[in-house]
Amino acid sequence: MGWKTEWRSFYYETAEEPADLLLEPQETALLVIDLQNTYLEVPEAPEDAARWQPFLTRMQEIVLPNTRAVQDWARGQGIEVIHARIACLKQDGRDRSLSQKKPGFNHLLLPKDRADSQIIETVGPLADEIVVTKTTDSALTGTNLRMVLHNMGIKRVICAGIFTDQCISSTVRSLADESFDVIVLEDCCAAATRALHEHELRVINMIYCQVMAADELKSLIV
Repeated sequence: MGWKTEWRSFYYETAEEPADLLLEPQETALLVIDLQNTYLEVPEAPEDAARWQPFLTRMQEIVLPNTRAVQDWARGQGIEVIHARIACLKQDGRDRSLSQKKPGFNHLLLPKDRADSQIIETVGPLADEIVVTKTTDSALTGTNLRMVLHNMGIKRVICAGIFTDQCISSTVRSLADESFDVIVLEDCCAAATRALHEHELRVINMIYCQVMAADELKSLIV
């Protein structure tokens, strides 16, 4: 099995295999979403630390090393590497979207200059790579990214980062609605649990994006 037949939901169980993909580097961007210091912090409460340990382990052992390897590969191929992060412009977070003001996990107060809002150094921007700052889940809705991509002639966006079922999904859907071709790298993403991660990949696959592994992506270059 490969990306053409994996990650299918009920809707696409009997669908034909998608056509082969070929990446034109000049028309492709790698978008790395919300890989920020705050998400590597271990919760203080022991019960919360235990709940989040599988996520933190996946981040350290799979998502971060794989994403860095894909970034290095993309840079070598001439594929634009772009970064998105959650950060508010006001210290009190008044500029955040409603979803980020609601109580619970999504209640994020990340002033733009604070250390925990910064991108994790190992997967951070190099040289003049673009960083967009958002107060929304979708990296497209809350920034000028749509215009930037169009200005650079980008037609296909490869997505990596967190969380699969939140900001990755929201961004992918926005990109698809704007008629970008989208690829999601399943081994460069994570959700709070493996079950949530896999469920969302099946939801978005084929209709909004093509889900594949990083090694599969590397075979698609023209």
